[in-house]
Amino acid sequence: MISANELTFIRGGRRLVDAVNLDLKPATMTVVIGPNGAGKSTLLKLMTGEIRPDGGSVLLDGADVTTLSARELAARRAVLPQSLALSFPFTALEIVRMGAIAHGSLTPERDARAALHRVGLAGFEGRSYQALSGGEQQRVQFARVLAQAPQPVENGVAKALFLDEPTSSLDIGHQIAVLEIARDFARAGGAVLAILHDLNLAAEFADRLVVLHRGRVVASGTSVETLSDRTISEVYGISGAVGRVPPAHIPFILPQARHG
Repeated sequence: MISANELTFIRGGRRLVDAVNLDLKPATMTVVIGPNGAGKSTLLKLMTGEIRPDGGSVLLDGADVTTLSARELAARRAVLPQSLALSFPFTALEIVRMGAIAHGSLTPERDARAALHRVGLAGFEGRSYQALSGGEQQRVQFARVLAQAPQPVENGVAKALFLDEPTSSLDIGHQIAVLEIARDFARAGGAVLAILHDLNLAAEFADRLVVLHRGRVVASGTSVETLSDRTISEVYGISGAVGRVPPAHIPFILPQARHG
């Protein structure tokens, strides 16, 4: 569906993304992890067509994304950026309506209300976006993305969600809720690329996990294949962190345990 081929991006003489190859496929949730400055957000911007690469290409069903119009791109993928500053006093409903309009909805207000309800923000329609908490703003933006891509597959064509740290401002309950919606989107035939910092959540939700370090892919595969002590040590500089229980006097939260 979407393929990055030898993708390279250089700024200030530094390769922020270095010869990355990555395929996003329908019915697959791909999660990218890596330390700060690894190039994750830059990679996402390249794959969405927001910025142009210095080398390589990104193809959407064979078409270079740099040749597609904003309308053509909006029809195939929706993007949740890491941050989005707004200077106008929009309401939550108005923000989400923008996504529904980008989708071409004939009933944008109804669809926007449905998206807000889906992320647990029913009743927030008239609230000022700027007056919301950081977590509430993030969920409004996620609702906007869902309004832009309400169905994972339309007329036989798969849609894609690009989510840059979609859980960064959320409590653990809402983190799980957002990622469950994203995973359901993939299971229904869509493609998802999410950037996460929480390795436990990445391990649970990723169909494919990609580890990015210094602009390069250093590991890719299932969570079991990629989350090794060696990889975590090399990338994050900590050792003995995979699959081990901390000392008895240190409490820990394991979200995966809710399944069994």
